[in-house]
Amino acid sequence: MDVQLIAFLGVAAGMVTMPGADFTVVVRNAIASRHAGVACAVGVAGGLLVHTALAVAGLAALLATVPLLYRTLQIAGGAYVLYLGVRAVRTALRARSQAEEPDGEATTSGVGRGLRQGFLTNVLNPKAPVLFLSLLPQFVPDGAAVLPRTLLLAGIVVLFALIWFPAVALLVDRLGRWLRRPRTARAVEGISGGALTVLGATLLVRSTAH
Repeated sequence: MDVQLIAFLGVAAGMVTMPGADFTVVVRNAIASRHAGVACAVGVAGGLLVHTALAVAGLAALLATVPLLYRTLQIAGGAYVLYLGVRAVRTALRARSQAEEPDGEATTSGVGRGLRQGFLTNVLNPKAPVLFLSLLPQFVPDGAAVLPRTLLLAGIVVLFALIWFPAVALLVDRLGRWLRRPRTARAVEGISGGALTVLGATLLVRSTAH
């Protein structure tokens, strides 16, 4: 029995399901439409794929050793999350129904927007590749081939993301009749926007304080 692999399954599940910017962005897009929510979820998984690939290739070590590069990504990520938050809050403050909002359209552009937001929200998080770089080696048994093992671990993380985030999007869509009521939609938009705004501002403050 591979005890380390079993332990990693629990760690990976906790990492993926922990609420954060990814979760908030997926929920926000899923309220707009099921297709946008699922596309956003796939985008998040795509960002995780990039991070895990960097960790497997060892390129994430560059972020850990070059403070300027790491800080630049921190600022970019924080700014993007802040932008999404402010945009969501502004949308919530408008006295319109969700059906009148551009993001509420289940169109190709909405799907593309969701995919882009999910991917950028995740891939611009510089902590992720560093986390993977430090985490994955802990679950490589002594004497095991490093590359195949880390590829397996990275694949598990991405697989969990492909299961969890689309599931969140589909659940939100199932609650769509209630969540898409104008008043409820504005409340959820405002809350999620506020959360993203605070998170983005916090990331920016941290990145500029060091």
